[in-house]
Amino acid sequence: MNRPYALTLAVLLSSLLLPQATRAQSGPESSMTTFQADYEFLREHTNTVLLEREGAAVVLVPDYQGRVMTSTVDRESGPSFGWINRPVIEKGLLSEAEREGQLEEHIYIFGGEERFWLGPEGGQFALFFKPGTSFEFADWSTPPAIDTEPFELVQQTKTTAKFERDCEITNFSNTTFQMGIERTVRLLDQEAIAESLRVSQLPAGVHVVAYESDNRLTNIGTEAWTVETGMPSIWLLGMYNPSPQTTIVVPFRAGNDSSLGPKVNDSYFGEVPPEHLSVEDDVLFFKGDGTRRGKIGISPQRSLGIAGSYDAEGEVLTVVTYNVPTAPLGYVNSMWEFQDEPFQGDAINAYNDGSPAPGEPPLGPFYELETSSPAAALGPGETLKHVQRTIHVQGAPGQLNPISERLLGVSIDEINHGIPPGPNAASLRSQQQPGRGE
Repeated sequence: MNRPYALTLAVLLSSLLLPQATRAQSGPESSMTTFQADYEFLREHTNTVLLEREGAAVVLVPDYQGRVMTSTVDRESGPSFGWINRPVIEKGLLSEAEREGQLEEHIYIFGGEERFWLGPEGGQFALFFKPGTSFEFADWSTPPAIDTEPFELVQQTKTTAKFERDCEITNFSNTTFQMGIERTVRLLDQEAIAESLRVSQLPAGVHVVAYESDNRLTNIGTEAWTVETGMPSIWLLGMYNPSPQTTIVVPFRAGNDSSLGPKVNDSYFGEVPPEHLSVEDDVLFFKGDGTRRGKIGISPQRSLGIAGSYDAEGEVLTVVTYNVPTAPLGYVNSMWEFQDEPFQGDAINAYNDGSPAPGEPPLGPFYELETSSPAAALGPGETLKHVQRTIHVQGAPGQLNPISERLLGVSIDEINHGIPPGPNAASLRSQQQPGRGE
């Protein structure tokens, strides 16, 4: 999104939603609930799918496109990591007459820590604007296939769930895509978790929940998807509970801007101030406290296929990874404008919620980690796959430190002092091993 329309969108979202959607416990300090409480709430208001393995659990909702609503390291008494928008879920889906003039004309914000979306949002190949409309909030709407229409649960075990959905979506350039969507979510076993964390075994006292989503987009039509028609992408977004001591960490490939492009794109909602974003040669630190609105992006040229966050209050390290393609054609650009470079978008994004304008309440609050697939240059019958892994590790800082250093290239202490940089940042960085995030 470009700045004017992004700001307008956020103001309207807040003004339309928040008067009827204030959480019983407001503010990031009290936004965390227990998994059990969230699970019981979801069961009361919609159909759910619960996956469990060795005490860890995730809950999914087929009616919300098979999204992971939340997860926990302890099914009985553990924290709930996903942000859930209870008022919208309580209200339920509205009729067309009821929706007139409401936020639900544009999007249902159910929340959830991993949802399936499609890009691009804006531009001449936009999926969120119909042909002949303007790139303005009044004309913006989320396609029903990824907003209000369910995915079919076609297979389930105790640790896996598979969903399918066939649909048609027409983009701004009047190309109709016939899509086959397949989404499988599985809880990882101890061997897969150890592989993901690059350890032989987890330290004693550390608790983990880890899941993988295998997302596939198939061209089930008769025409190829090309740079002339537009090419959609798989877009996964996760909403998490913020805290005053949460910091997002994104390692990236070091190098000159002339060859790799800018280190970070922070122009989505205006430049992020230094008290919320610190960018070094090969890593950035971004606040996930839910108090100031901002968004950043990492280009595919810079991306190492990994992003994370650390909540010092809850002692939780979160890591998100995705399969990095070897030779992608391009990544879709979602800016709300006619674009000179429609396939020069970001591969990783992070968002921190907050007030969109003075005196306006935040939408959540929450923070997001997002990954995208390349643009789907698919002929009839061809399939694009995007695989994402989400890992929450809870433990003492000393236990999490080797994991953080190995995966993100920074220590827990360095994350805690990343914004602003601590007085010992230079000495801490000198102790890091090379190959950040690789």
